[in-house]
Amino acid sequence: MFLLRYLAIFALALSTTAYAARPMVTDDARLTKGGSCQVESWAKVYSGGREFWALPACNPTGNFEMTLGVAVTKHNSEPTTDDYIVQAKTLFKELKTNSWSIGLALGTAQHENRSYPGPNGIGSTYMYIPISHSFLDDKLITHANLGYIHYKDSSKESVTWGIGGEYKLKENLLYVLETFGDHRTNPSVQMGLRYSVIPDIFQIDTTVGQQVNIDNSEWLSFGIRYTPDKFF
Repeated sequence: MFLLRYLAIFALALSTTAYAARPMVTDDARLTKGGSCQVESWAKVYSGGREFWALPACNPTGNFEMTLGVAVTKHNSEPTTDDYIVQAKTLFKELKTNSWSIGLALGTAQHENRSYPGPNGIGSTYMYIPISHSFLDDKLITHANLGYIHYKDSSKESVTWGIGGEYKLKENLLYVLETFGDHRTNPSVQMGLRYSVIPDIFQIDTTVGQQVNIDNSEWLSFGIRYTPDKFF
């Protein structure tokens, strides 16, 4: 009830009144800086387990971002397992102030231990279309994703989706809210804050979330993001 109450307050704020990255699951239709790389890393804790993520990404050409990442998962009664993620992302239209953008992402996630499914299952391939829109001179930016995922071992397929928004409370402080999921499971909701310690270079963030109508599904996350000006 505590979480849902504050989600409702934030939804009201968005209805009356930039840069999507960590801590949102719903992706933005933007890329890391051209000619540079970034590192996003976070810890996620929940009842019965915890996850540690690191997702380095580079954009050498200006419109083609490659991500190579790893997730280390520990459930209380099971061995530690790893998931590996490879993703490519490009844009068809770049986001500008008070306008919109659209892109495409393709990726695969593989699990190291077939006996213990990790956060991405045994193995999967996926794609999604991210769309972003800027409002109020970038004070509010919304994001929507529509995608598809194929699970290798089970041969199941799911339609995935996400809707989120970022609201600028202060120059270096953003408030985020989102809901995401697929057509087979209950949706999840998440809210949090992102603070730019060094604008456009280094940020810290935190979120709380839960899967709707699922007991003991709450989580808490803490993350960082580092994006230097130039690498290439």
